[in-house]
Amino acid sequence: MPLDLAHAARSHRRPGLLRRIGLMFGLARQRHALKQLDERLLDDIGLLPDEARAEAARPVWDVPRTWLR
Repeated sequence: MPLDLAHAARSHRRPGLLRRIGLMFGLARQRHALKQLDERLLDDIGLLPDEARAEAARPVWDVPRTWLR
C-alpha cells in the first residue's frame, strides 16, 4: 500500500479504548462547564438555556457521531 493510502487508512480508524475514555472524560468536563454558563454567555456561543441544559444532561457515553466512525 502506498504511503498516502496507508496514512488515510490509519486516520479513519476509531480511537483506541484508552483514547475514547480520555475523550469521554473531556466531554464530561465540557458538559459540566456548559451547565455553569449564564444566559449572557450562552447567548455569546449561540445556545438557548434549554439547549445547553439538554446537552449537559446527556450521558458521557452519548458522544458525537463523528467519534463513532
